[in-house]
Amino acid sequence: MSLEIGRRSAADSTAADSTADRAGGQPAGPVVAQPPAVEAGTAKGGAGRGVAGGPYPPEPVRQPVSLTLGKYSALLLFALFIIIFGALKPHLFLTVSTFRLTFGEGVVTAVLALAFLVPLAAGIFDLSIGAMMGLSLVLINWFAGNTHIPVGLVCLGAVLVCCLVGLVSGFLVVRFRVNSLIATLGVSQVLTAVGLKVSDNRQITGAFSDRFATLGSTNLLGVPVVVLYLLALAVILWFVLEHTPVGRYLFAVGSNPEAARLAGLPAERLVYGSLIASGGVAGIAGVIYSMRVGAYTADSGSGLLFPALAAVFFGASQFSRRPNVWGTLVAYFALAFGVKGLQLAFGPGTFWIQPLFQGVALLIAVALASRQVAQTRRSRRTQAAAAESGSESGAQPEPVATGEPRAPAP
Repeated sequence: MSLEIGRRSAADSTAADSTADRAGGQPAGPVVAQPPAVEAGTAKGGAGRGVAGGPYPPEPVRQPVSLTLGKYSALLLFALFIIIFGALKPHLFLTVSTFRLTFGEGVVTAVLALAFLVPLAAGIFDLSIGAMMGLSLVLINWFAGNTHIPVGLVCLGAVLVCCLVGLVSGFLVVRFRVNSLIATLGVSQVLTAVGLKVSDNRQITGAFSDRFATLGSTNLLGVPVVVLYLLALAVILWFVLEHTPVGRYLFAVGSNPEAARLAGLPAERLVYGSLIASGGVAGIAGVIYSMRVGAYTADSGSGLLFPALAAVFFGASQFSRRPNVWGTLVAYFALAFGVKGLQLAFGPGTFWIQPLFQGVALLIAVALASRQVAQTRRSRRTQAAAAESGSESGAQPEPVATGEPRAPAP
């Protein structure tokens, strides 16, 4: 055995010496792996490697122009409405009173849109927001007209009752595993029945004081005070959803509930909390409506549901490509000014314009949101494929010769 090993070693030494003679006297070293030196930007997507062997970062995949414009389509639509209706009816549309009236009238619907936005972040649809606003409104007007309880306590109690209704909806969704659409739709019908029973299917006008009415009708520096209420609520919700762990947890649950649950997030409690918050915000919408109008009718809340949904779904395609506060508000007021412009352009007898515009806007908003989701998924798959191809192309180094001694074979 030792003789055979010796013969093999001698043969290897002879082959190495002959190779060195052919190479000009330099001993031939072993073949070792060393990454090749390529120029920067060798392959699109970062497939090349530098002289030091470090991989180049993959080039970002360019977003389609339609996707980029879609993020700001609400602002473009708002500007388009201003230009078109400003040219058609400048003496009616481009006035301070028109802007003040449109913003003031849209506050309640915008608050309802924010109420729908909160559970939507967790993947829950709350269709009872309109009925909860009606419940808050009927309670405020009934207690204000039939009792001597201070109106401030009545408003607070109405908001708390709406929060309790949100808790009931959360119980149906979490414990009984009822689909949120079905559960909240059923709850809305129950609340509508309660409102009809309390009001006896008649209009209720609360005996509100002038001071309470002033809280919803006055202007501050030329801006309706209810708009300031809306901005304050929007800032609070924006901060919670975008800059706190609770907001990030809500979006995580809405994106993938099972993965969030496996990651240790309290998914069920987050669903409860989102529906309770939705009820509270809808109750606040009822309070603001009481300040502005001071009366209850059976269709006070249900008629505002569809424009609120259109604003949320349209706003979900704006700015951050997910449901967000500022996209919702911009989308709603862009649509509101479109409705106002059509009403002024067509003149009297335009009662059919608002439901038609809202229905079409809801369909387009849902289509845009679905298209946004599909484009985002395709973009992520393209980026993942580019990164994977880049890592695979730089993973196999080419063999080169060096002058270092060969490591002993095991």
